[in-house]
Amino acid sequence: MKTVHAVETFLAAEAGNHTARNLTITLFLVFVAVTLGITIWASRQTKTATDFYAGGRSFSGFQNGMAIGGDYMSAASFLGIAGIIALYGYDGFLYSIGFLVAWLVALLLVAELLRNSGRYTMADVLAFRMRQRPVRTAAAVSTITVSIFYLLAQMVGAGALVALLLGIKPGTTFLGMDASTAKIATIIMVGALMIIYVTVGGMKGTTYVQIVKAFLLMGGALLMTILVLAKFNFNLSALLGQAAEASGKGSAFLEPGLRYGVEVAGNSTQTFYNKVDLLSLGIALVLGTAGLPHILIRFYTVPTAKAARKSVLWAIGIIGTFYLLTLALGFGAAALVGSQAITAQDKAGNTAAPQLAEALGIDFFGGELGGAAMLAIIAAVAFATILAVVAGLTLASSSSLAHDFYANVLKKGETSERQEVRVARISALGIGAVSIALSIFAQNLNVAFLVALAFAVAASGNLPAILYSLFWRRFNTSGAVWAIYGGLLSAVLLVFFSPVVSGAATSMFPNHDWQWFPLSNPGILSIPFGFLCGWIGTVISKEHDEDKYAELEVRALTGSGAH
Repeated sequence: MKTVHAVETFLAAEAGNHTARNLTITLFLVFVAVTLGITIWASRQTKTATDFYAGGRSFSGFQNGMAIGGDYMSAASFLGIAGIIALYGYDGFLYSIGFLVAWLVALLLVAELLRNSGRYTMADVLAFRMRQRPVRTAAAVSTITVSIFYLLAQMVGAGALVALLLGIKPGTTFLGMDASTAKIATIIMVGALMIIYVTVGGMKGTTYVQIVKAFLLMGGALLMTILVLAKFNFNLSALLGQAAEASGKGSAFLEPGLRYGVEVAGNSTQTFYNKVDLLSLGIALVLGTAGLPHILIRFYTVPTAKAARKSVLWAIGIIGTFYLLTLALGFGAAALVGSQAITAQDKAGNTAAPQLAEALGIDFFGGELGGAAMLAIIAAVAFATILAVVAGLTLASSSSLAHDFYANVLKKGETSERQEVRVARISALGIGAVSIALSIFAQNLNVAFLVALAFAVAASGNLPAILYSLFWRRFNTSGAVWAIYGGLLSAVLLVFFSPVVSGAATSMFPNHDWQWFPLSNPGILSIPFGFLCGWIGTVISKEHDEDKYAELEVRALTGSGAH
């Protein structure tokens, strides 16, 4: 009888897995079909460079706020933060707070001024009162580097997600593919889709995809949060207590120091490094948003500075609400799924939210079928999240290559809009290929952690140049080039020689060891270094144009002459 029961249980589980796969694949294909339809429709409205780069500046503050939310609430937000809270409790919520506070910095320092001063890319502001070619070259290099770091996170999230959806665990296969092969195949597929979105639809198509995705993500996260709280009778204390118990770490799960700022007994040096690493991560999270190219170009899609301000306020409301929901998602996953089940599926915890969805479906909607349905819905939302964000990132980097480097550096402004847009589409193909190749090596890393690295690189290279350009009268071409290259190179080099890339079991290359920099996030050194380089580069150069700065200042503050 036991054998018969075991067989029946196995067959029921297999039927549930099969149903989940079918539902997931169906929902995913529906979403892809809808978004491709939007993209093809948008391509018919995309006739000029302004349409391709800035969506014709035709979006309202609310629409752009939704799109910013869609661009910003990435796989790192949905999959990474939920996973890191599920595995490390209190410390994981640092990402939610950091990402949200960063928006206030973007609103206060750059949103409106950038909208008034630029046209298509971040470099338009930097090059306004400086020599075009060196500044635009540096800005293009920085934009591509930051975008690729960010793209890695999205692709890794996609690979982990698909392995879960298709029920592929170590030792099992799907269509002849084992887990690692399926993840690689997924990364390639997502890369191909993002290239299609950008090359066909431009900014208009990408924006509508992001708006649809923001609605889906908020709806999915809200549904899961309500179900998690309902499971514990809306008693937060009971939820946290169960999460701490199921984590296997007890009360330490609800206190700081489990992952960041860890005190190592008898090793004061490592304790010091751990605390500095926590500080470095916090600085990178808070300052990074104001230097992210794919977020900055969103401000160009609205017709006025007032709409730019309104879009950021809408984005703060949407993003703030979502990050509050990540608390319930993370602690809910810890309580109802457990850290062992999460790490068995994905070592970095990137599948915690979909696994929680499956558990909630089984509890509330009846057995394996309910679990399969919830998993399929949340997985489709997560796919929507990944596809929308990678499209925005690819558009930012391909726009910079075409507009800044090709049109203004190589062709010195003597090129047609048609040629420029064609180069942007070719660039999207190249950037997609590079991202796919690098993502295959980064699959062991948590996606929220990968995005924190992108934030550090953006805050080190882009932010000093942007702030100096907008607020320092003396700033010049030499300062801009020094700030961008100094901050960028220091951040990338420190990451390359850190435990992120080699020397640890969770590194990109775990079997090699060339690390000597002890911190996982370089922000605490590379961000001040970027500002220092900008200052040194400025003071050693005699170039100085008071009139051009005065023009930029009036334009930035009033919108006079803005495109």
